[in-house]
Amino acid sequence: MARIAVAKGEELLKYSFPEPHPLNKIRLERFYELLGKESSLAEDLVFTKPVKATYDEILLFHSESYVKFVEEKCRQGHGYLDYGDTPAFPGCFEAASYVVGTTLDILKRILKGEFAAGFNPMGGLHHARRDRAGGFCIFNDAAIAIEYLLKVEHVNNVAYVDIDAHHGDGVCYDFYSDERVIYADIHQDGRTLYPGTGFRNETGGGKAKGRKLNIPLLPFSGDGEFFKAFQEVENFIKQFEFDFLLLQCGADALMGDPLTNLQYSPEAHRYAASSLKKIAEEKCSGRILAMGGGGYDPDNVARAWTAVVKALADKSERR
Repeated sequence: MARIAVAKGEELLKYSFPEPHPLNKIRLERFYELLGKESSLAEDLVFTKPVKATYDEILLFHSESYVKFVEEKCRQGHGYLDYGDTPAFPGCFEAASYVVGTTLDILKRILKGEFAAGFNPMGGLHHARRDRAGGFCIFNDAAIAIEYLLKVEHVNNVAYVDIDAHHGDGVCYDFYSDERVIYADIHQDGRTLYPGTGFRNETGGGKAKGRKLNIPLLPFSGDGEFFKAFQEVENFIKQFEFDFLLLQCGADALMGDPLTNLQYSPEAHRYAASSLKKIAEEKCSGRILAMGGGGYDPDNVARAWTAVVKALADKSERR
């Protein structure tokens, strides 16, 4: 029986910005509450404890000067790590380190065959760049996971799919010319939403040309538009060979999110996870790790992420 790892622990709840910031621990608490009611998952899930990343692991992607900057701002416990979206708070360095370490821990255990798939609900902090924070993201655990796979595990190629309402600029541009990273991203049009990036003509640089896919959707796009776009994602990534698949499944694309204008239902997330799981089984022995990403309506977050976990465990109804 395939087991699915889901990270859970107080350390992840501490990646929570002071009120009234929209990224807070209530999102995770609501998700764990709903997931706990899914009796069909009882035998499939293993709750794994958060793990703190080492300094060297964070440096796989981020510059040393930036990491030291975060440490100093954490000691100060106030101000911002960027231009106004990402506040510093006491303990923010440790909290961000636990997000990174937890993503890496599940990834390593999937590689060892301990789990068939995994989910870090606090992961997917895709806006942080090598040398700066951005969009509520301090350290980019998704990018660090990619660097770990390439630099430590020496895999040939990694596939990364992002369905968060916001474009995953920190992954897209910092691997833009790296042909080993197959990147596909469906998001709200950057002309209408932060970070203002991710356009159709951005398909990779140099040898990576044609290995990046950005699909911007107009505000108020719903499941119909998503499924059409996702079919393009499926066809795109199936062209390539890869050794691991990463999914950033931000729930802020669901109807009613206070920060965005897309109108998906949780079926979009269920379908994406189910489809990518099948593709991973065909391409990379089923190795897939999902990360929670954004989502600022706690009930939406709970429904979308629970749908993802059920799909990874093959417990969801087919579309």
